[in-house]
Amino acid sequence: MSGDIEDKPQPLIEHLIELRKRLMWAVGAFFIAFLVCFYFAKQLFNLLVLPFKWAVSWAGLSHRNVELIYTAPQEFFFTQIKVAMFGALVIAFPVIAQQVYKFVAPGLYKNERAAFLPFLVASPILFLIGAALVYFFFTPMVMWFFLAMEQGGGEGQVSIQLLPKVSEYLSLIMSLIFAFGLVFQLPVISSLLVRTGFIDSKALADKRKYAIVIAFVVAAVLTPPDPVSQIGLALPAILLYEISIYTARLIERQRASASNAKDAENEVAATPDEAD
Repeated sequence: MSGDIEDKPQPLIEHLIELRKRLMWAVGAFFIAFLVCFYFAKQLFNLLVLPFKWAVSWAGLSHRNVELIYTAPQEFFFTQIKVAMFGALVIAFPVIAQQVYKFVAPGLYKNERAAFLPFLVASPILFLIGAALVYFFFTPMVMWFFLAMEQGGGEGQVSIQLLPKVSEYLSLIMSLIFAFGLVFQLPVISSLLVRTGFIDSKALADKRKYAIVIAFVVAAVLTPPDPVSQIGLALPAILLYEISIYTARLIERQRASASNAKDAENEVAATPDEAD
């Protein structure tokens, strides 16, 4: 545990000074990561285009060059800024999360800190799992779905080819990554709510049917209007909700076991010694 986290009350001015310190560290980490990512923005964008290339191969169009266009002079420049901000947020997230924890930790008991720390580790890991699922599977599937609508041309037909704009392609893959990354936080959020007593496994199980409807509604809002990405987000969300119920039950069992063990210790301590 960091030495600058103390279990003592602090006046408002000290809280504000501490908040300013944590904000400076978080913003500084983001700014440095942004500069690095902006320098390599084109290389990062080329990495994000790889799923599109895989989709072209899946669609049997390997002979065709993968092309993206921009129709405004400043479009690709602002696209690179967005790529840099996206990369900076991913890179700086551990530092930002650490600063948030250091600001919140003085208001927590030691057992609450011990319970909170694993979620700081689980949250970025689950986000990366969701992002990897988007990058290696769902983005190629979505682009393959759109490529299947192309028209080759010929007698009585015009040639229609997909030439996405750099800004629109970036918006598509970023929205999918953030959508899946946030949905994959469901077990973390539900576990925290169970630990704090705001909800229990029975309430989660009783609201399962509403959660299924909400999953499809959220998928329709956060993803492009195609069935592949919408179903692809809704199904993992439902599965993660079931995992959340199972995790909540495990937490409740652990809490019950700890409570029973404590009661047993108290009974032993309260029982007079037979030898006396």
